[in-house]
Amino acid sequence: METAIFEPGGYRYVRGPFQYSGGVAAESGFAIERARFKSPVPLVEGFEQIEAHLKELERPLTSFCACELRSPAPFTEQGFIDFNRIYVGTLERWGIFKDEENPVARSNVCPEVDPPSEPSFQAFSYTVPAEMDDGSFVIAGSAEAPEGQGSYNERIIRLGDQSPDAMKEKAYYVLGVMEARMAALGRSWADATVTQTYTVYDVHPFLADEIVSRGAAKSGLTWYFARPPVEGLDYEMDVRGVHTERVI
Repeated sequence: METAIFEPGGYRYVRGPFQYSGGVAAESGFAIERARFKSPVPLVEGFEQIEAHLKELERPLTSFCACELRSPAPFTEQGFIDFNRIYVGTLERWGIFKDEENPVARSNVCPEVDPPSEPSFQAFSYTVPAEMDDGSFVIAGSAEAPEGQGSYNERIIRLGDQSPDAMKEKAYYVLGVMEARMAALGRSWADATVTQTYTVYDVHPFLADEIVSRGAAKSGLTWYFARPPVEGLDYEMDVRGVHTERVI
């Protein structure tokens, strides 16, 4: 996986599609912090609150490096593209997104119970100056569809199959993506502070063999009863190693 440095933000990232990067890690002299809203905040208002938070910390908008979104329900493929173009419009105005290159890592999932009425921010991360390198990083969410050519329906692993065997295969793939993205940034499960999984299907058949055994749950596993953001997807994960987190 190819990485690049986003110097205005003080972080490097795994290059990805226009809507998000594969993950971010603080550059020397910086650390990543995370802030979670008490309740999800609609997208436009969320960007405004993030801007105010960064201003209060005397950090530039370019320090924004990752976010976690919540949406009402999985998008159609075209609906997801349309939403992403709106989302990256703000990043472009902030001086982050340029020439179809997006350094910001992201997860976007859909709570099965009590979802928001519109796409909203759950949490966001940003860089701050730091005297010592704490190894902080955030890996973007990934579901069971390899990136590449073709529609989601052509790429989704075991499309329409939620049997225990299929879910194990989906999870195996997603765990591999997490490991590859971490490795590209010089990180591993040993550096993680939080691992999150998103699915409405049972994880217990593969929890021990695929998640715990490889060290992905050394700090526990946070399971959100939620679906990935595109119709047809069943399993998503993200992971981070962030040592300062707050609720606002």
